[in-house]
Amino acid sequence: MSDMKEIFQAVLEGDRETTVTLVQAAVDSGVVANDILQNGLIAAMLEVGHQFEEGEYYVPEMLISARAMQGALDILKPLLVKAGVEPIGKVIIGTVKGDLHDIGKNLVAMMLEGAGFKIQDLGIDVAPETFVEAIRNDPNVDIVGLSALLTTTMPSMDATIKAIDEAGLRGKVKIMVGGAPVTSNYSQRIKADGYAPDAGQAVTLAKSLLGEKSVHQ
Repeated sequence: MSDMKEIFQAVLEGDRETTVTLVQAAVDSGVVANDILQNGLIAAMLEVGHQFEEGEYYVPEMLISARAMQGALDILKPLLVKAGVEPIGKVIIGTVKGDLHDIGKNLVAMMLEGAGFKIQDLGIDVAPETFVEAIRNDPNVDIVGLSALLTTTMPSMDATIKAIDEAGLRGKVKIMVGGAPVTSNYSQRIKADGYAPDAGQAVTLAKSLLGEKSVHQ
């Protein structure tokens, strides 16, 4: 397990180059890709989220750790697919129409991917109908994540949820929202299923929504 401890530590420190080198060495020596994912990467990103909640890490530290994890995932993804390892859930994520900010959304997407979710990132300035089309085109989507960083674009969240509802797809997915101006009260007002104030809590929320979804299916 020393390999896993070293990978864990490299991700925690945000050392992408060392993470990639260690993961490749572990793969070359015959370590199962899913073991590396679970015991190295996911474990490290859970600890990153914990450190963030404790005030030990800030957004820059989370970002560099997530980028280190992403470098490792580039190596592991083809192996995980080949081994038939299923993601724990599928998330469609995007910054809503009118908003061009993506750092927070990207960080949430990376943290979710590090936790074992498959991500479809629709990017920035995403119209409600684009979210609707993406849900329609993917029968496996579990969660939709909406991000807004401007008070002026928060109504686009409401418009997107209404569009998903009007398309008859609301019962198919759970919707989570976040972003600097977004609050729990606003989330409830627009009938989202959950609100996360930061990327670490977004992972916790997504897992809980996934559990709720499976209970109601």
